[in-house]
Amino acid sequence: MNVAPSPDPPSWRELLGAEHLGAATVLAGGVLVAAINIYLAASLLPTAVSDLGGASFYAWNMTLYLVAMVIATMLTGRLLSRWGNVRAYLLAFATFTAGSVACALSPSMVVLLLSRGVQGLGAGLLSGLGFAVVRSALPPRLWTRGAALMSAMYGVGNFAGPALGGLFAQLGVWRLAFAAMAALAAVCGAMVPRVMPPGERSDARPPIPAVSLLLVMATAGAVSVAGVLPGTLAKVAAVAGSLLPAVGFVMHERRSELRVFPRATYRRGSSLKWVYLTLGLLSFGVAVESFLPLFGQRLAGLPPLVAGFFAAAISLGWSLTQIGSSSVSGERRVRRLCVLGPMVLALGLLVQGLLQREDTPIWLVAVWVPVLLVAGSGIGLAYPHLSVAAMSSTREPEEGQRAAAAIAAVTSLSIAFGTAVAGVLLNLGGESILASARYVLFGLPIICAVGALTARAANRTSRTEQTGQAPLPRSS
Repeated sequence: MNVAPSPDPPSWRELLGAEHLGAATVLAGGVLVAAINIYLAASLLPTAVSDLGGASFYAWNMTLYLVAMVIATMLTGRLLSRWGNVRAYLLAFATFTAGSVACALSPSMVVLLLSRGVQGLGAGLLSGLGFAVVRSALPPRLWTRGAALMSAMYGVGNFAGPALGGLFAQLGVWRLAFAAMAALAAVCGAMVPRVMPPGERSDARPPIPAVSLLLVMATAGAVSVAGVLPGTLAKVAAVAGSLLPAVGFVMHERRSELRVFPRATYRRGSSLKWVYLTLGLLSFGVAVESFLPLFGQRLAGLPPLVAGFFAAAISLGWSLTQIGSSSVSGERRVRRLCVLGPMVLALGLLVQGLLQREDTPIWLVAVWVPVLLVAGSGIGLAYPHLSVAAMSSTREPEEGQRAAAAIAAVTSLSIAFGTAVAGVLLNLGGESILASARYVLFGLPIICAVGALTARAANRTSRTEQTGQAPLPRSS
């Protein structure tokens, strides 16, 4: 049942107090291990390839993981309806743990690829469950805090993934990195029966929206492949081609009774579609983190480890800002933050593009860091409030779970799509790394800035929505 959050701002002490700490740990831990593993393998693969061979399949480790993750998030609502919170979480942690153990023991690149796919399925379920189960695991007044905590885990994961991967790779023990992820997931899984409410279950067996999932798989696959194709024209063609199944997905979902997204997404005059678009455009900007280490090393001569930490400044700004942003209350202020967030993200990336130089002096490198922190703060300003807007979009429990789980799917797919588009922009620079950096850092913020328009549309339509649809949250 959808209940409006309390007008009194909740405290972090309440969320992390004895009553809710266990549930918050499981919710955040599931999202964290999923986020870490998006970029963990990227740092480990050079070492893994030297052991296993299969260099030609290098990029498919990320591709299979992201595609499996997106598909799994879209099955979360049906898993919850059938199994309830506890059994669904146990399955998700077990799947992720099994995939991680298989990665650690892989004797060949083919086995590693398949294991990454299993790991991605578990990661997708954990991400989707985090946002879906928060509705029943926490009282409504803590939804914004819970959403902020989990979305902060994306930032922490994007920061920790490359760093941990680089550390284990430098020590020559890449298999232990996957073993550590398995151990972390197993510990969180063991907590589930003690701290999670069972949730509502149904004996019905809801059919799987096979057509929608196939179209999403085609979209995610095309986007992921675009990032690894040689040549700008091939990348542009793949990105453009990915729009066809995406359009087909929307058209099918609007007509079908078997949907992935809640029906309110496609209802005329609904703000939910604008909320998802704004979340996606914010997540789109995170893709720049995959390329900042290259710019740092080639333009400023930074060592690889330093460049990796420098690139994670966006995620750090995202995570830190949410601590304060989630305390904001009042309808007007929340609406302003949702519009301001994409603008701050875009402005930060544009300024970073203006600061790019050949043989960048160290004093200018020092300026890069606060600029990237500001860019990341744009995500943190708006993301938790938009997440609650999606979770509060319906009073029907099943539709609410579907709306919440879709947050993770939109985030993962947007990061994948942003990475592919950034890869196209990078190639436009040709042999000049400075030109490539400027194309990426000027191109991505233009797209991210559209999020301010979609946020305004969400604000406008939420005021006139039909009865039964919630507006953007009045408080946090």
